Amino acid sequence: MNRKLVLAAVLINVVSNLLFFASPQVCLAADSLMVFAGAASKPPTEEAAKAFEEKTGIKVDVVFGGSGYVLSQMILGKKGDLYFPGSSDYMEVAKKKGVIFPETEKNIVYLVPAINVQKGNPKNIKALKDLTRSGLKVAIANPEGVCVGAYAVELVESFFTPQEKEAFRKNLINYTESCEKTATAISLKAADAVIGWRVFQYWDPERIETIPLDKSQVIRIGYIPIAISKSTSNRPLAQQFIDFLLSEDGKKIFRKYQYFMSADEAAAWIGEKKPVGGEYVIPQEWIKK
Repeated sequence: MNRKLVLAAVLINVVSNLLFFASPQVCLAADSLMVFAGAASKPPTEEAAKAFEEKTGIKVDVVFGGSGYVLSQMILGKKGDLYFPGSSDYMEVAKKKGVIFPETEKNIVYLVPAINVQKGNPKNIKALKDLTRSGLKVAIANPEGVCVGAYAVELVESFFTPQEKEAFRKNLINYTESCEKTATAISLKAADAVIGWRVFQYWDPERIETIPLDKSQVIRIGYIPIAISKSTSNRPLAQQFIDFLLSEDGKKIFRKYQYFMSADEAAAWIGEKKPVGGEYVIPQEWIKK
């Protein structure tokens, strides 16, 4: 009799466990997403990931860094559900490498390059060519792996004479490893100016100020796209996160940090319509050996 009771108890326990793990709520909580993201969207993306988790119970792990660097991590590791670079340039690289589903690509927000300086603009920097003045400490992101660094080099190559370019390069104190570290160079007063994104000011409004470029010098409007990685193990769940970012709840988070929600909004701020997205090939002289 005791043996039968023991067997019955074991069976009840097994069935209970099967029912527990078959529960949709438990399966949902066990799911998670991994996003490889360029740091151009770090503050709102961190907030959006948390909001998505609170809404759905699905944990979102985000790996931030230079868009090119996190793409390499995603490819080498053969993992990740979503690729969320800081600009179109690296999404095009991801397409060429065949590591994302191109039909899933969506544009989330838009960006405009600008000069970022310390709050109050103590060095009185008013224009791009002021960055060639002797004695200034200037930083740009590494153009080989960080989208905003490519935009910076494109500006220098397009609007500086050879002499001005040489003066600018003498002022360069460093290549930073991500958009986040580019903004931090101003926050920590490691640099007098960086060529960054307009939104950096809204990441740290007490320490960063934005100096707009002349509208004739804004070559193109950037945008931040997202797409599902071919290494995902749960494509519907990855799509759910994209849908959240595009929802009013998601947009509200990006608006909080003053990102442009359309190319028209960006053009209105610039004062002129500009090409959107595209790619720029970095001249070899800017690539560190």
